[in-house]
Amino acid sequence: MGQKQSQNRGVFLGMAVGDAMGHTVDRRSLEEICNDYGPNGLLGYDLVNGYADITSYTQLAAFTANGLILGLTRGQTQSRMMAQMRYITMAIREWSRTQSFSLPEKNYCWLTRIPEMKRKFCMDNRMLDALSKETLGSVDEPQYRSNQAGSLTAVVPVALLRKEMELTQEELDRLGAEIVALTHGDAEAWLSGAALTHLLCLLLEEPDTPIAELVQHTINAVGLQFGQGGKLWELLQLALTLAMSPNVTPMEAMQTLECRTAAEVLAGAVYTVSTCGRDFDAAMITAVNHSGRSSAVGAIAGAMLGAVLGDEALPEFYLESLEAAPFLTELADDMAAGFSEMVGKSLFDMDWDRKYLSAGK
Repeated sequence: MGQKQSQNRGVFLGMAVGDAMGHTVDRRSLEEICNDYGPNGLLGYDLVNGYADITSYTQLAAFTANGLILGLTRGQTQSRMMAQMRYITMAIREWSRTQSFSLPEKNYCWLTRIPEMKRKFCMDNRMLDALSKETLGSVDEPQYRSNQAGSLTAVVPVALLRKEMELTQEELDRLGAEIVALTHGDAEAWLSGAALTHLLCLLLEEPDTPIAELVQHTINAVGLQFGQGGKLWELLQLALTLAMSPNVTPMEAMQTLECRTAAEVLAGAVYTVSTCGRDFDAAMITAVNHSGRSSAVGAIAGAMLGAVLGDEALPEFYLESLEAAPFLTELADDMAAGFSEMVGKSLFDMDWDRKYLSAGK
């Protein structure tokens, strides 16, 4: 298995593990978590019927990837492709309809046909309301002033498909910001989308570089591009400071960061990865045991660690109970191999055609 395939799998599976583990304790106070699971908090999945379920954080990332691959495939095989945001918006709206009872007559995403990828576990109902409107937001014309983390994970595929889209880093960061701004127009939220896009790109390219160095690079680059970000940059610097403070426990640090808004969630994920090194299990425990948005922090920390470690480093006991793992692995592999010589204008692939040219039918 090549590095790209391993990293892609690591990102999607790591994100799903953190999401599923955090879902159990999301929106609960740290005191409640410790009362139920002991003084060290939740130490693994709390399974329902033997399975760990993903939520909208992983679903959104998967549908966004589906939309981007569909667009890139049409551009490659049919020499016609709209702007990336058109495919992203189409895919995210299609996902939102799976969370209600109004499915479209025509599906564009093959994931719509996968039950595990459309179970009704939306972690931000205001986001669904925004997606039901005719007009969505943008960085320049925000419609919905939320600063929550509901759509933050949707930027993950942008980093994974950075080379295939042939965009500059500034264009990728802007795309990450615009994805979040569709439903979360507060500058703190969409700047977090740009910063996560930039940081993930760096982690994928330089997995052995200390994350503190990459975070500082992200702060400088994204701050220069957008000319703002004070609160977000303060939180990221605080996360790095806490990570270097030997007398502060992980629970104390995560409580200090609060981990409720998009910026706080990103800071919590940065702290988690900074302190847990290459220990995925320890990272998941840190990521979910606090009074904030445990699923969101778990998902983003899992994606970041997956980029650094690859899927081989993810403990098998996490993956064997993850019901969506086969489909996420398939999607990750499609992103890794789909635009090589295996699929092109001169080679017809029936499975690829079914998923990305015939709308999953």
